[in-house]
Amino acid sequence: MKHEIIGSNLQMVKIDLLPGEGIFAEAGAMVNMTGSFTMESQLKGGILSGIKRAVVGESVFLTRFSPGAGAGFVSFAGTMPGKIFPVSVSPDREFISRKDSFLCCHEGVELDIAFTRKIQAGLFGGEGFVLQRMTGQGTVFLHCCGDIIELDLKPGEVVKVQTGLVVGFDHTVSYDIALAGGITTALFGGEGLFVTTLTGPGKVILQSMNLEKIAASLIPYLPKPEVKVKPV
Repeated sequence: MKHEIIGSNLQMVKIDLLPGEGIFAEAGAMVNMTGSFTMESQLKGGILSGIKRAVVGESVFLTRFSPGAGAGFVSFAGTMPGKIFPVSVSPDREFISRKDSFLCCHEGVELDIAFTRKIQAGLFGGEGFVLQRMTGQGTVFLHCCGDIIELDLKPGEVVKVQTGLVVGFDHTVSYDIALAGGITTALFGGEGLFVTTLTGPGKVILQSMNLEKIAASLIPYLPKPEVKVKPV
Protein backbone atom coordinates (compact mmCIF):
# COMPACT_ATOMS: atom_id res chain seq x y z
CA MET A 1 0.00 0.00 0.00
CA LYS A 2 1.56 3.28 -1.16
CA HIS A 3 0.31 6.83 -0.83
CA GLU A 4 0.94 10.27 -2.31
CA ILE A 5 -0.21 13.58 -0.84
CA ILE A 6 -1.16 15.91 -3.70
CA GLY A 7 -1.27 19.71 -3.58
CA SER A 8 0.21 22.36 -1.33
CA ASN A 9 -3.06 23.35 0.31
CA LEU A 10 -6.59 22.00 -0.06
CA GLN A 11 -4.73 18.70 -0.30
CA MET A 12 -5.87 15.19 -1.09
CA VAL A 13 -4.16 11.85 -0.48
CA LYS A 14 -4.00 9.25 -3.26
CA ILE A 15 -3.64 5.67 -1.98
CA ASP A 16 -2.64 2.73 -4.18
CA LEU A 17 -4.11 -0.64 -3.15
CA LEU A 18 -3.46 -4.20 -4.25
CA PRO A 19 -6.10 -6.94 -4.47
CA GLY A 20 -7.09 -8.03 -0.97
CA GLU A 21 -6.14 -4.72 0.62
CA GLY A 22 -8.62 -2.20 1.93
CA ILE A 23 -8.81 1.18 3.61
CA PHE A 24 -11.47 2.77 5.82
CA ALA A 25 -12.47 6.42 5.40
CA GLU A 26 -14.81 8.95 6.92
CA ALA A 27 -18.14 9.18 5.09
CA GLY A 28 -18.03 11.64 2.20
CA ALA A 29 -14.20 11.93 2.10
CA MET A 30 -13.68 10.14 -1.25
CA VAL A 31 -12.66 12.33 -4.21
CA ASN A 32 -12.03 9.77 -6.97
CA MET A 33 -11.12 6.12 -7.44
CA THR A 34 -10.37 3.43 -9.99
CA GLY A 35 -13.48 2.07 -11.72
CA SER A 36 -13.00 -1.44 -10.31
CA PHE A 37 -13.14 -0.23 -6.69
CA THR A 38 -16.01 -1.22 -4.42
CA MET A 39 -17.39 0.72 -1.46
CA GLU A 40 -19.10 -0.77 1.57
CA SER A 41 -20.32 1.01 4.71
CA GLN A 42 -19.29 -0.93 7.80
CA LEU A 43 -19.45 -0.64 11.58
CA LYS A 44 -15.70 -0.94 12.02
CA GLY A 45 -15.10 -2.46 15.44
CA GLY A 46 -18.80 -3.18 16.02
CA ILE A 47 -21.76 -1.21 17.35
CA LEU A 48 -19.90 0.08 20.42
CA SER A 49 -17.12 1.53 18.27
CA GLY A 50 -19.75 3.18 16.06
CA ILE A 51 -21.39 4.79 19.07
CA LYS A 52 -18.02 6.03 20.28
CA ARG A 53 -17.35 7.62 16.88
CA ALA A 54 -20.72 9.36 17.10
CA VAL A 55 -19.69 10.75 20.51
CA VAL A 56 -16.65 12.47 18.97
CA GLY A 57 -18.72 13.87 16.11
CA GLU A 58 -17.65 11.38 13.42
CA SER A 59 -19.95 9.20 11.33
CA VAL A 60 -21.17 5.97 12.94
CA PHE A 61 -20.34 3.99 9.80
CA LEU A 62 -17.01 4.09 8.01
CA THR A 63 -16.69 3.29 4.31
CA ARG A 64 -14.34 0.48 3.28
CA PHE A 65 -12.72 0.84 -0.14
CA SER A 66 -11.17 -2.17 -1.89
CA PRO A 67 -9.82 -2.54 -5.44
CA GLY A 68 -11.52 -5.76 -6.52
CA ALA A 69 -9.59 -8.14 -8.78
CA GLY A 70 -6.91 -5.66 -9.92
CA ALA A 71 -4.74 -2.98 -8.35
CA GLY A 72 -6.03 0.59 -8.29
CA PHE A 73 -6.17 3.86 -6.40
CA VAL A 74 -8.57 5.89 -4.29
CA SER A 75 -8.20 9.52 -3.21
CA PHE A 76 -9.54 11.37 -0.17
CA ALA A 77 -9.72 15.04 0.81
CA GLY A 78 -10.49 16.87 4.02
CA THR A 79 -13.30 19.30 4.78
CA MET A 80 -11.17 22.37 5.46
CA PRO A 81 -8.36 24.32 3.73
CA GLY A 82 -5.18 22.83 5.11
CA LYS A 83 -2.83 19.86 5.17
CA ILE A 84 -3.13 16.07 5.18
CA PHE A 85 -0.43 14.06 6.94
CA PRO A 86 0.18 10.41 7.91
CA VAL A 87 0.67 9.10 11.44
CA SER A 88 1.96 5.57 12.09
CA VAL A 89 0.52 3.70 15.06
CA SER A 90 1.69 0.41 16.53
CA PRO A 91 1.26 -1.64 19.72
CA ASP A 92 4.00 0.57 21.22
CA ARG A 93 2.65 3.85 19.92
CA GLU A 94 -0.88 5.16 20.36
CA PHE A 95 -1.89 8.54 19.02
CA ILE A 96 -4.49 10.99 20.37
CA SER A 97 -6.07 13.56 18.05
CA ARG A 98 -8.78 16.20 18.03
CA LYS A 99 -12.15 14.69 17.24
CA ASP A 100 -12.63 16.17 13.74
CA SER A 101 -9.19 15.43 12.26
CA PHE A 102 -9.65 11.80 11.13
CA LEU A 103 -9.70 11.22 7.36
CA CYS A 104 -8.89 7.55 6.65
CA CYS A 105 -6.83 4.64 7.96
CA HIS A 106 -5.43 1.20 7.18
CA GLU A 107 -7.55 -1.78 8.18
CA GLY A 108 -5.27 -2.66 11.10
CA VAL A 109 -5.94 0.64 12.89
CA GLU A 110 -8.56 0.75 15.67
CA LEU A 111 -10.41 3.96 16.50
CA ASP A 112 -11.56 4.71 20.03
CA ILE A 113 -12.24 7.71 22.26
CA ALA A 114 -10.08 9.24 24.97
CA PHE A 115 -11.14 11.61 27.72
CA THR A 116 -9.16 14.58 28.97
CA ARG A 117 -7.86 13.81 32.43
CA LYS A 118 -8.73 17.16 33.96
CA ILE A 119 -12.02 19.05 33.90
CA GLN A 120 -10.40 22.42 33.21
CA ALA A 121 -8.53 21.00 30.20
CA GLY A 122 -11.82 19.79 28.74
CA LEU A 123 -13.58 23.08 29.41
CA PHE A 124 -10.92 25.52 28.25
CA GLY A 125 -8.42 23.53 26.17
CA GLY A 126 -10.27 24.08 22.91
CA GLU A 127 -10.55 20.36 22.08
CA GLY A 128 -13.42 19.43 24.44
CA PHE A 129 -13.60 16.58 26.94
CA VAL A 130 -13.54 13.84 24.28
CA LEU A 131 -10.59 13.19 21.99
CA GLN A 132 -9.95 10.39 19.49
CA ARG A 133 -7.53 7.52 20.24
CA MET A 134 -5.86 5.52 17.48
CA THR A 135 -4.34 2.12 18.27
CA GLY A 136 -3.43 -1.10 16.48
CA GLN A 137 -1.01 -1.35 13.55
CA GLY A 138 -0.94 0.82 10.45
CA THR A 139 -1.15 4.36 9.14
CA VAL A 140 -3.80 6.97 9.90
CA PHE A 141 -4.26 10.00 7.67
CA LEU A 142 -5.33 13.15 9.51
CA HIS A 143 -6.23 16.57 8.16
CA CYS A 144 -5.86 19.97 9.77
CA CYS A 145 -6.61 23.61 9.08
CA GLY A 146 -3.74 25.71 7.68
CA ASP A 147 -0.17 24.43 7.95
CA ILE A 148 1.22 21.93 10.44
CA ILE A 149 4.08 22.09 12.90
CA GLU A 150 5.61 18.85 14.21
CA LEU A 151 7.48 18.92 17.51
CA ASP A 152 9.38 16.11 19.24
CA LEU A 153 9.25 16.90 22.95
CA LYS A 154 11.87 15.53 25.33
CA PRO A 155 10.86 14.18 28.77
CA GLY A 156 9.59 17.11 30.83
CA GLU A 157 9.76 19.57 27.92
CA VAL A 158 6.69 21.82 27.74
CA VAL A 159 5.16 23.69 24.82
CA LYS A 160 2.32 26.18 25.23
CA VAL A 161 -0.20 26.45 22.39
CA GLN A 162 -3.17 28.72 21.68
CA THR A 163 -6.33 26.77 22.47
CA GLY A 164 -7.86 24.98 19.52
CA LEU A 165 -4.60 24.62 17.57
CA VAL A 166 -3.58 21.15 18.80
CA VAL A 167 -4.16 18.47 16.16
CA GLY A 168 -2.77 15.48 18.04
CA PHE A 169 -0.02 13.97 20.14
CA ASP A 170 1.51 10.67 21.23
CA HIS A 171 -0.20 8.99 24.18
CA THR A 172 2.95 9.64 26.25
CA VAL A 173 2.35 13.41 26.10
CA SER A 174 0.46 15.07 28.99
CA TYR A 175 -2.33 17.51 28.02
CA ASP A 176 -3.43 20.39 30.28
CA ILE A 177 -4.13 24.15 30.30
CA ALA A 178 -2.57 27.17 32.00
CA LEU A 179 -3.37 30.87 32.37
CA ALA A 180 -2.06 32.97 29.50
CA GLY A 181 0.31 35.08 31.60
CA GLY A 182 -1.00 37.49 34.22
CA ILE A 183 -4.54 38.81 34.48
CA THR A 184 -3.76 41.91 32.40
CA THR A 185 -2.18 39.82 29.63
CA ALA A 186 -5.05 37.33 29.73
CA LEU A 187 -7.68 40.08 29.46
CA PHE A 188 -5.98 42.42 26.96
CA GLY A 189 -3.27 40.39 25.23
CA GLY A 190 -5.60 39.00 22.58
CA GLU A 191 -4.65 35.35 23.22
CA GLY A 192 -7.55 34.47 25.53
CA LEU A 193 -7.55 33.50 29.19
CA PHE A 194 -5.87 30.11 28.76
CA VAL A 195 -3.28 28.33 26.67
CA THR A 196 -2.95 24.58 26.15
CA THR A 197 0.16 22.99 27.67
CA LEU A 198 1.71 19.80 26.31
CA THR A 199 4.46 18.03 28.27
CA GLY A 200 6.79 15.45 26.73
CA PRO A 201 8.05 12.96 25.92
CA GLY A 202 6.49 12.39 22.52
CA LYS A 203 5.49 13.91 19.19
CA VAL A 204 3.07 16.83 19.04
CA ILE A 205 1.35 18.08 15.87
CA LEU A 206 -0.07 21.61 15.79
CA GLN A 207 -2.06 23.52 13.18
CA SER A 208 -1.63 27.18 12.28
CA MET A 209 -5.35 27.93 11.99
CA ASN A 210 -8.75 26.53 12.93
CA LEU A 211 -12.22 26.92 11.46
CA GLU A 212 -13.40 29.02 14.40
CA LYS A 213 -10.73 31.64 13.70
CA ILE A 214 -11.53 31.63 9.98
CA ALA A 215 -15.23 32.09 10.68
CA ALA A 216 -14.59 34.91 13.17
CA SER A 217 -12.41 36.77 10.65
CA LEU A 218 -15.14 36.58 7.98
CA ILE A 219 -18.08 37.71 10.11
CA PRO A 220 -17.37 41.50 9.79
CA TYR A 221 -17.47 41.17 5.98
CA LEU A 222 -20.68 39.18 5.68
CA PRO A 223 -23.74 41.12 4.48
CA LYS A 224 -26.05 42.08 7.28
CA PRO A 225 -29.74 41.24 6.90
CA GLU A 226 -31.97 44.19 6.17
CA VAL A 227 -34.25 45.26 8.98
CA LYS A 228 -37.75 45.74 7.66
CA VAL A 229 -39.92 48.24 9.49
CA LYS A 230 -43.59 47.39 9.46
CA PRO A 231 -45.85 50.34 8.58
CA VAL A 232 -47.90 51.66 11.48
